[in-house]
Amino acid sequence: MVRKLPQDRLTVALPKGRLFDQVISIFSSVGILDKPVRQDTRKLVIQTDRFNFLLVRAKDVPTYVEYGVADMGVAGDDLILEMKPDVYIPVDLGVGVCTIMVAGLPEDKDKYFSNPTSLRVATKYPNITRDFFGKKGVKVQVIELYGSIELAPLVGLADFIVDIVETGRTLKENGLVVIEQIRPSSAKLIVNRASYKTKNESIMPIIQKLENKLVKG
Repeated sequence: MVRKLPQDRLTVALPKGRLFDQVISIFSSVGILDKPVRQDTRKLVIQTDRFNFLLVRAKDVPTYVEYGVADMGVAGDDLILEMKPDVYIPVDLGVGVCTIMVAGLPEDKDKYFSNPTSLRVATKYPNITRDFFGKKGVKVQVIELYGSIELAPLVGLADFIVDIVETGRTLKENGLVVIEQIRPSSAKLIVNRASYKTKNESIMPIIQKLENKLVKG
């Protein structure tokens, strides 16, 4: 038997972990939530008087929102650019800040900037990678990896990697350096297009409160 979520509440898809806590803190600080909501590693749905919070993998948030299972969600630019979901993106929340970068071994910098015609690049962002190098006129062989991507240049699996970098500590510990920055990334509020129309009276006050916070700093 399929158990449907209460329709009198907005459903919000949030990634598990630190970003969940940051978003809940913002929602509480602007009056969207009356009290903080704690994530429970065992629960996938947390319900309040006004919201159904879905705790999902970060990569799955755009899918839940695009297909209308969630009215809203929070996703980083990296996932939005990679997945290209058909959603409304009204607010930059200013958290989850990092940079999408090309990285590799220090001795390979000259190779990268010598106008190569082709490169092997390991990444979990194949679309971002192809788009970026395509604009540079470089043909890339994309090797998709979803863990320990920094290992690829060290063992010769790839020439370079494309990944998100927050502090650069992991790169440094593995002897890698930033070769080129692709673009900054931060967490965005994303809204299902149908929900934006049908639940506008509930969604717009949330957007406005978040925008006011950003304006005031």
